[in-house]
Amino acid sequence: MRGLPDQWRDGYRGGPTMTSVRILPWSEDDFGLLRRVNVPEMKEHLGGPETEEQVRVRHARYLRPDEIGGRMYRIVADGEAAGTVGFWSRVWRDEPVYESGWSVLPEFQGRGVAVAAVREVLGAARDHGRRRHLHAFPSVDHHASNGVCRKAGFILLGECDFEYPPGRLLRSNDWRFDLEAASRRP
Repeated sequence: MRGLPDQWRDGYRGGPTMTSVRILPWSEDDFGLLRRVNVPEMKEHLGGPETEEQVRVRHARYLRPDEIGGRMYRIVADGEAAGTVGFWSRVWRDEPVYESGWSVLPEFQGRGVAVAAVREVLGAARDHGRRRHLHAFPSVDHHASNGVCRKAGFILLGECDFEYPPGRLLRSNDWRFDLEAASRRP
C-alpha cells in the first residue's frame, strides 16, 4: 500500500491492547453512540459529519436489519462502548455483496479494537449466509482503515472511485473478503 506510515503497518499506533472486544446487536440505546462518532475528526474521510436528522434516520435504519440486508453492532471493548461496526447488502460491479464499515472512538483507537470487531463482523456476515464476498472501501488516504482491512484478512483488489456520501466520489481502496472460502477453513 502506498505511503503507509511505519507506525500503521501492523495496525498499531501505541497504547495498551484491548483484552476483550465483542460486538452486540444495535439497539435503541445506541443512538448516543452514533452521535459520538458523528464528529469532524471521525468523519474526515467520509465527507464530514451528518446533520442531526441524518443521524436519526441512520439510527432508525440500523434498528431494522432486514431493511439494510445485514446487521449493525455496537463495539464493546473491555466492557465499554467503543464504536460501531456492521455489514449491509449492496450490488458492486454487478455482483450482490456485503459492504462493511466501522468507526472506533478516539480513546480506543490504535489498540486492535477495529481489527477484532471487523473479524467478528466477518463471522456474522458468513453466518448470515446470503453473499459470498464482503467489501470495504476506505479512502486511499485513510491509512488506519486500510491497515484494519489488511490485518483482518481482506485482499486488496485495487483503487476505485466510490460514491460516498451520495453525490460525492471518493478515491477508495476496494478490499474484498471471501466469506465462502473462510467457511471452508478448518
